[in-house]
Amino acid sequence: MIKLYGVPRSRALRSLWMLEELGLPYENVKIGTTGDTRTPEFLRINPNGHVPVLEEDGFILWESLAINLYLARKYDKGLWPKTVEDEGRAFQWSLWAMTELEEPVLTALRNRVLLPQEQRDAQKANEAAQRFVAPLRVLDGALAGKPYLLGESFTVADLNVASVLMLAPLASLDLSGAPNAQAWFGRCTSRPALGRAQKA
Repeated sequence: MIKLYGVPRSRALRSLWMLEELGLPYENVKIGTTGDTRTPEFLRINPNGHVPVLEEDGFILWESLAINLYLARKYDKGLWPKTVEDEGRAFQWSLWAMTELEEPVLTALRNRVLLPQEQRDAQKANEAAQRFVAPLRVLDGALAGKPYLLGESFTVADLNVASVLMLAPLASLDLSGAPNAQAWFGRCTSRPALGRAQKA
């Protein structure tokens, strides 16, 4: 049995979504993002003290997008790319989501929503919103003339990028200037598997 440590209101949602897409049986171990992740027991499975963590028959893996790449490849149900070139693109887009997309989204979210009102910095939020424009433009261009990042079918590349972008609307980051990306995001986030994962 696969165990996935974390709660849907954390980065664990990304991997819960993948598990639901694949239709795999799993146990969701409800570990929060603070406190529970700093216990000696949890630090033995992830010394970084973060969720999610996947545990399967003694094999342990952390980092949400790495977990998703592993699951998509091992239990391929159409989400793993069909060519080596597209595998490279799946890795490319997953790394891109972490290095180019996530920081401005999270910085805006922290300073507009998550931090207590007195700790929020409007200038940091606005600067992050400006930094968000460039990766959004890259994503929009990549989706010109095709429904998904690798072509005609939804794959792990789409799931990984969309799961990072999901925080953008909460941070009041506008996608309307990128119509290809906005339409793609709607296709990805309307998938039934995501709805099930959010209720896990």
